[in-house]
Amino acid sequence: MASAPNNKRTDSASRVIMTSPQTIYQSFLNPEALVSWLPPKGMSGHIDMFEPHEGGTYRVTLTYEIDQSNPGKTSENTDVAQGKFVELVPDKRIVQSVEFDSEDPAFSGEMTQKWLLEAIPEGTKVTIVCENVPEGIRKGDHDTGLRSTLENLANFTE
Repeated sequence: MASAPNNKRTDSASRVIMTSPQTIYQSFLNPEALVSWLPPKGMSGHIDMFEPHEGGTYRVTLTYEIDQSNPGKTSENTDVAQGKFVELVPDKRIVQSVEFDSEDPAFSGEMTQKWLLEAIPEGTKVTIVCENVPEGIRKGDHDTGLRSTLENLANFTE
């Protein structure tokens, strides 16, 4: 019997934000700033630990503020993620590894999240690329969340 294929999904989203790459990059390095724009619509966040340097780690708790048809990954209404700053290239790129605290194997594994900042005449094209997305995260929900986070980032920085 053949084994099931290893379907490692990649999701991405991008948006032009009318501000400099420097402003966007700095919004990642300040935990108070980050937690104000990172949670998608319908969620709030709390930074539990934050070491913004290559090799540094962080822990963030996202809480669903509205009734969700799907429960959180960590508890009924929370997603807790452990992350590591893999690469920090000022004003250009942020690469993180992210793992969810969950007993559900559908959310296990390490997801790589790349934030790419490209200076353009209108401001900055920000692209998020998420590789090895856990199968438990529905694509439609993830796409909506990524777009919401980019909208929050634009509102925060513009």
